[in-house]
This record gives sequence, structure tokens and C-alpha cells, in this order.
Amino acid sequence: MATVEVLKAKYPGADAWQMGDSPELASQLADLIKKGIKTASCGSLTSCQQEEPAPKIGSYNIILDGQNVPVCVTRLVSMRLGRFCDVTETFARKEGEGDLSLEYWQKEHQRFFTREGHFSDDMELIAEEFEVIEVL
Repeated sequence: MATVEVLKAKYPGADAWQMGDSPELASQLADLIKKGIKTASCGSLTSCQQEEPAPKIGSYNIILDGQNVPVCVTRLVSMRLGRFCDVTETFARKEGEGDLSLEYWQKEHQRFFTREGHFSDDMELIAEEFEVIEVL
């Protein structure tokens, strides 16, 4: 099994992280990414501005499951600034979660951003799309 250190040597500059806000969700999302179902994600502009290093197109990410085990490596292929209220059904489907509907996406992301401490219908989001480079 590849360790984070080995993967960082193979993909210089790669960041290793979990998606979601719980170990269970991190494992679910990592599995969706590994299977190619989840090809997009988003975060609040405020949170993204605080990330070190800031995400950039072409960068690699080592996706960890809920136990911090590497599951796959992705490459960021696009980023777009938009508002929560302007997210489309197409983007919601690319997020790959639940029943793939915009309604599910809105409900779950409102819950997530509220728990993060900053939700509003017109909040700015960074929408990212990525591709799986390596499944571990």
C-alpha cells in the first residue's frame, strides 16, 4: 500500500486530505471519487482563501479515507467562482452525492456550510472539477 510520503514523492507538491466533515463521510466521498462517480467539489470562497497552499489548476491531491489511508490521486482540471444559488443540476450531478439531484445537493451543502459557520444563499463558492489519476 502506498503511503502519503511515497505518493508525495511521486506527485511533487501534492496535498493529502479528506473530504467531508466526519470520518464516515470522508470514506464515502473517497469511494465515490475512486469509482469516478464524484468528479467535482466545492468550498466557500472564504475557506478556500485560507487554504495553504491555495488550490490551483493542475495540482495533485491525495484523497484520504476516514482512517487517513490514501485511496486515490486526483488532478484539479478546472475552478470557477460562483454563488450557492447559481449552482446547476449539472454541477450537482458531478458532485456525485445522494440521488445526484440539485435539491439533494442544496440540502446537504446548506447543512455543511451552516455547520462550518457561514451559509447564505448568495455566498460565493469555488467549484472545482478533477480527474482521477491513480487508484490505490
